[in-house]
Amino acid sequence: MPALRCAGCDAVVGGDDADPWRCPNALSGDGRDHVLVPEPPPPSARFADEGSDQPFIRYRELLWTYRLARALGMSDADWCGMVRELDDAVAAVDGRGFTATPFAPQPELARTLGLGPAAVWVKDETSNVSGSHKARHLFGLALTLQVRERTGLAPASERSTRELAIASCGNAALAAAVVARAAHRPLRVFIPPDANPSVVERLSALGARIEICERRPGEAGDPCVREFRAARARGAVPFCVQGNENGLTIEGGETLAWAMAEAFAAEDIAPDRLFVQTGGGALASACVAGFALAVERGLLPAMPRVHVVQTTGALPLRRAWERVAARALQGSEDRARERSPASGPCTGAGDATSVAADLACAGALREPARTGAVRAALLHARTHRDRYMWPWETPPHSIAHGILDDETYDWAAVVEGTIASGGWPLTVSEARLAEARQTARETTGIAADATGAAGLAGLIELAAAHAIGPHEHVAVVFSGVER
Repeated sequence: MPALRCAGCDAVVGGDDADPWRCPNALSGDGRDHVLVPEPPPPSARFADEGSDQPFIRYRELLWTYRLARALGMSDADWCGMVRELDDAVAAVDGRGFTATPFAPQPELARTLGLGPAAVWVKDETSNVSGSHKARHLFGLALTLQVRERTGLAPASERSTRELAIASCGNAALAAAVVARAAHRPLRVFIPPDANPSVVERLSALGARIEICERRPGEAGDPCVREFRAARARGAVPFCVQGNENGLTIEGGETLAWAMAEAFAAEDIAPDRLFVQTGGGALASACVAGFALAVERGLLPAMPRVHVVQTTGALPLRRAWERVAARALQGSEDRARERSPASGPCTGAGDATSVAADLACAGALREPARTGAVRAALLHARTHRDRYMWPWETPPHSIAHGILDDETYDWAAVVEGTIASGGWPLTVSEARLAEARQTARETTGIAADATGAAGLAGLIELAAAHAIGPHEHVAVVFSGVER
């Protein structure tokens, strides 16, 4: 029986557990960062079924939920039939199902940035179900629920009696509502008062039960997440894109990384950098895990440098990365005890000087002599979460609404992934976000919103600092369509 292991305390949860979503020690108050991680696929698992472009069929042997289904007696044909059935239902709701989304060089964008014509590859997730990558995460969770029901792990009555729950300000909520409607499951969505009216209207049309969550004076943390957690405590299934709330949500997002890795491998290209927008961190976490598996399987020679991009309106991930770096490089707990918005040796504003400092810091963290110190710093971070990750002190604001999470919930895996790859978190201004949105539309024709083009804002930042080499190949994810 496939299992999941907690990255924070090593607790093991079996696939046949009553609720294999969260670590059983998550509420222990032990200070650890409890995130369940599926055990990896066996070496015998095929990387891809080249006969299908449906990602949950193409990459099925890499999926923990597929292995659960097979262990519980479902045949391969049963799995593929179940996926197609749910995918057809999604297409009936949203007008499109899951297939390979575009990933190709964008010569005009590269020229605008002063790079070679094949330097910049864009993964266009604005053409995916509900207009972003978020539906990948939720479709994977829906398949897990289907497997549990069809194999008797969960009673069929749960489909109508047990709510799904999500906290979101936009794209994740829409994705959850589409997939939940297709799966005929009730969904409760917790949204902020300033959610896009068109999003609220669409959620209502899809039958989601909406709760608007006000921020209380003096309260730290996202009020939507607070109410979501209360619903989960009452028995709702965490149907979300936060790995600490549901560890199985990550692997749906990995299908995006596997597709990019396959495309690069087919062209015999070793990507040098990956730029990913980051709010709650699930997309970045999925990309780190997905590319790491592609390297392990020999599709790519090495990980691209991972650059996760946040807005200056809220940068909890950058803060956490700096604290881990400070501990690894200085061997001191002093900085980890501080609780200022930014501390550590590598803070920068994106100009050439700060980029050079970040590059030097990232290089120092990868020096063989510091391997032990980095490992110890990451362990300390996972076991002392509140010294590295806590809610942003002020209510965040940005045109990139989708990356305004008060916390980066999947922060530890992302910090570890950036360090291991030689990358680092970038923070970008509102002006840069607006520039990226406009540049994306003018040079690629892709109607990404400010959130969806945030990864490009990070690339523009490094290109402006002349930090991208003349022969580099970089990947950028566009995820979040302009509404």
